[in-house]
Amino acid sequence: MGIRHRWRAIGALLAALLAMLSGPLAAQNPGPGSDRIPVAVFAEQAPRAGEVWWLALRFTPVAPEWHGYWSNPGDAGLGMAAQWQLPPGWEPREPLYPMPRRLLVSGLMNHVFKGAYSVFVPVSIPAGAAVDPAAPWSVRLDYLACTDTICVPQQAQLSGTVGAVPRSGEISAWRAALVPALDRTATWERSGEVLRIGVPLPASVSLGEPHLFVGTGELGEGWQPAYAAAQTYRREGDLLVAEVPLQRLAQAPGGATQPVPETVEAILAFAEGTGVRFSARPGDVPLEGARPLAGPETPALWGLLLAALAGGVILNLMPCVFPILSLKAISLVKSGESAAAARREGLAYTAGAMLACIGLGALLLALRAAGEQVGWAFQLQEPGVVVALLVLAAVITANFAGLFELPALPLTRAGSSGGGFATGLLAAFVATPCTGPFMAAALGAALVLPAAQALALFATLGLGLALPFLAIGLFPALRRRLPRPGPWMERFRKAMAIPMGLTTLALVWLTARLGGQGFALVAMVALFGVLLALVVVGRLQRAGKMAWPAFGLIVAPFAIFAAFALPASLDRGAASEAESIHDPKPFDAGELRRITQDKTVFVWFTADWCVTCKVNERVAIEREAVRQAFDAAGVVTMRGDWTRADPEITAFLAEQGAAGVPLYLWYEPGEAASQLPQVLTAEMLVSRAQRAGRLGRGSLRGGRPATGTD
Repeated sequence: MGIRHRWRAIGALLAALLAMLSGPLAAQNPGPGSDRIPVAVFAEQAPRAGEVWWLALRFTPVAPEWHGYWSNPGDAGLGMAAQWQLPPGWEPREPLYPMPRRLLVSGLMNHVFKGAYSVFVPVSIPAGAAVDPAAPWSVRLDYLACTDTICVPQQAQLSGTVGAVPRSGEISAWRAALVPALDRTATWERSGEVLRIGVPLPASVSLGEPHLFVGTGELGEGWQPAYAAAQTYRREGDLLVAEVPLQRLAQAPGGATQPVPETVEAILAFAEGTGVRFSARPGDVPLEGARPLAGPETPALWGLLLAALAGGVILNLMPCVFPILSLKAISLVKSGESAAAARREGLAYTAGAMLACIGLGALLLALRAAGEQVGWAFQLQEPGVVVALLVLAAVITANFAGLFELPALPLTRAGSSGGGFATGLLAAFVATPCTGPFMAAALGAALVLPAAQALALFATLGLGLALPFLAIGLFPALRRRLPRPGPWMERFRKAMAIPMGLTTLALVWLTARLGGQGFALVAMVALFGVLLALVVVGRLQRAGKMAWPAFGLIVAPFAIFAAFALPASLDRGAASEAESIHDPKPFDAGELRRITQDKTVFVWFTADWCVTCKVNERVAIEREAVRQAFDAAGVVTMRGDWTRADPEITAFLAEQGAAGVPLYLWYEPGEAASQLPQVLTAEMLVSRAQRAGRLGRGSLRGGRPATGTD
């Protein structure tokens, strides 16, 4: 070796030694303003061309009360920002973090790190790059150090040479604390005000109490995760479905919104502080067969089937079903059918009722699987369906009242299995808005059970509805116990016109609520034409003349008028919420989350077509004693009107395990919702309010200390 080369080698060795001596001091220089949570840089291995150079940023709070933040800090705080200066071609990638913790302060959810923690930064080195140990690097780190009461901005300026970044014997333990990556891609979708993520997680993984840390703070179109809101989880085999409520971003007027992201980054924390990180791409997240993880467990299937059966039987007492059942049974006795014919009639009626319930249930499940936010009795949210029911109820009322006779009408004549089948269809269809108090658990479970089990529940509901008439058709002893035919039957038939007439009037009011007064007026004109035609038919029948051609001639112009005028007069925004002595706030999921942090809240979900809802409001909610008790205890009221389709309300009902209305929720400050029974009493609400008032006087409302949750 020549003298010149020898001196070059000696010079390089001295430079390397100098770098090794001075590098640690320079690399550990925290820089100005990083006194609460100082940071140091360590290397996992020496840098090599074509490989990833792993650097660990070790943050060490000076006292236990100081905490740092995850990349997405949550409702408050600030994630770390890094400005790297590296050799040409060297690129820092996204940092990797350990599992954050949840810290709830004054209703704001923060994603934090308590104690010392390490953030790993992978640096890509190009293949063929000349790795010079003396090459300089530097980074400026801006982050936030906070206690539960104050926050101090931190800034660290770190630098050194790539060959002199120190190692640590603890770096393996630091790496072990990083959240491992899931080896599969998840899918995500936004459904109303809910972020739904399907995570392909093996069924063998124990979840404990899972929580999803959403790393992507903006989900496009002005939406962001509601970090403090309760998350819900469902599981089906190797698929975990997480649902995170959303809220609107606070933006300046006229501010542009971010586009929908290509991926959503998240960490799923589960049993004993373990978890996985993953990326989710847009796609369909199926709910079929997924069972809830949180909340009360789904009852056994046999219990749900019994509840559905009992609920269907009780539905026969409803004012829109009882007249149909009664006259159908009486007509069976009056006609003197044989035992075989009676059995056929009963079985046909049962088949019609069951098919109607199965059909409505299958349509409900299909719409929900397609991403539609619908619930049980969703058809009554459509003005056109309500108009059709209005006309049908009016025709039945006119027939019961004796205005006309239709020997082939299923409601008035036995002996035709087709007639029994049609009557069963009708009875099941008009009974759907009355199922609430009897079918809450079964219908709620039907939304998360496998399709076959859900359809079995709907079929059992139809069986229960048809059971009384089926029993009459199958057992002659029951038919013999019915009153003997006589003049009383005609009087009873006319008496049954009263509840059907009241049902017709209720449908007139509902038509106005759904479509506006103009829409209801057009429907009344069309209904007048139908009733006028039926009156003419009745007179011709009593005179022994051909009647039904006249019906067609009279109804035709009214039908043509309605076909054009009804769509033109429909006003979906006309109706306003009904008056209430409580002056409730309109339902808003974000507002509900905010006010339940420090106030007692009573929320009720109702619909104008829900008979049970209106009865509860009249006998329990809209009572002066209840209002006074609520005022004395400072109870805030909120009402969700589901008369018309409302995706936000539908999604919220599904979160609560409810398929429809009524639903009554009671929130104590800072606590989860408590579901009240679907049949309310005023005493029940007064008692709740008085207890809330006593608790309020014994504690400081709105001044609770912040709580942390791992």
